[in-house]
Amino acid sequence: MKAVEWVRFFTDQRARHGKGVFSVTELANVADASQAVINVQLGRLVRRGLIRRWVPGRYGLPDGITAEELAAAIDADAYVTGAYALARQGFITQQPREIDCFTRRRHNRSRRRNTPLGSLTFVCVSPRIHSMPSAGRVAPPEQALCDLLSMLRRRGLDPLSLYTFRKLGQLVVPPAVLARYPRTVQRAVESLIARTRTDSFGPLSAPRKPRRSSLPVRSLRERH
Repeated sequence: MKAVEWVRFFTDQRARHGKGVFSVTELANVADASQAVINVQLGRLVRRGLIRRWVPGRYGLPDGITAEELAAAIDADAYVTGAYALARQGFITQQPREIDCFTRRRHNRSRRRNTPLGSLTFVCVSPRIHSMPSAGRVAPPEQALCDLLSMLRRRGLDPLSLYTFRKLGQLVVPPAVLARYPRTVQRAVESLIARTRTDSFGPLSAPRKPRRSSLPVRSLRERH
């Protein structure tokens, strides 16, 4: 296939089927050619800036590819969750560079993939916790929060020391969702949301240490 034909193929697939990333095997089948020949053609297209190699063995248009689309191209069982999903939906002020993806498959050495969008980390979880979102491949905020606290508890990390949360008080986690997680995670989720609802000073972050007075001791005594 010529360069213009490849570009037309990628563009049409994205417009008609919403698929923008393909494996070398898929592209070899489209062109009815060997993978060796396809790799040469793809390399030329990448050098010309017509397509991009998003991760080894996965190619697509140079722009407009989302994290969830890329995760699905690598692992059809994966969906985006955790801090990245919360940030996408406005519940964390930071924009994480690590994109957590829950799956039921073990990736072993390839569990972390560096991409132009960030580092995709595939986390193998039990079927009880794994729940593919009904709309798209980004977990809704209630599920993403539970997934995030589940991961952080296993790593022994405090969420308030890592992220600044906002709007968590608006969340109502359905009991059916909470029931999928251990009781320790359930309590952590309930505590964090409750604390947000009682905080009237904007985004929720780790408490600051009180500042020491800069006034001399004599001045303090004179005030009394």
